[in-house]
Amino acid sequence: MNNITNNQFQAIIGHCTKLFTQKMADYGTAWRVLRVSSLTDQIYIKAKRIRSIELKNVKMVDEGVENEFVGIINYCAMAIIQYRKGVDETDELQKSEVAKLFSSVLQEAFDLMNKKNHDYDEAWRNMRVSSLTDIILMKLLRIKQIEDNQGNTLVSEGIDANYFDIINYAIFALILLNFQGMNE
Repeated sequence: MNNITNNQFQAIIGHCTKLFTQKMADYGTAWRVLRVSSLTDQIYIKAKRIRSIELKNVKMVDEGVENEFVGIINYCAMAIIQYRKGVDETDELQKSEVAKLFSSVLQEAFDLMNKKNHDYDEAWRNMRVSSLTDIILMKLLRIKQIEDNQGNTLVSEGIDANYFDIINYAIFALILLNFQGMNE
């Protein structure tokens, strides 16, 4: 597939992983007490801020939308881990194991991106970042509905599939924004 996309994607994954690891050094794995629905709401807050800035073209907090997209990626990876492992109030997972789980989730997102990129022929490159933001918000509303339905769906993808799509859309947005934090 497209080596440029793969390299850009991997650079962003590297940045996200580095930030996750640094925050884990600061905070430990305190996020493991969060229910998946709480992580969904955290991601929703970040996506709403991006959309608000896009619509108003003004931000009052001195932090760009790029940082919010990175946060969306990392919180989605955490949500997938929680979805698979369950809430842990005892912090039983070692930091090294959590780091491996985090990297594994982002590798799954990369593999999914390559499959979809093959079929869709990198159509995302012709999209607006604002459309990617809207799609992320739509997927979050879908996740919230599935959560309200206790995880049950009749014909739709499950919660984790939507989180993986959100990771990929957020990475695409960062690529389109020419995110400079990738090389840090």
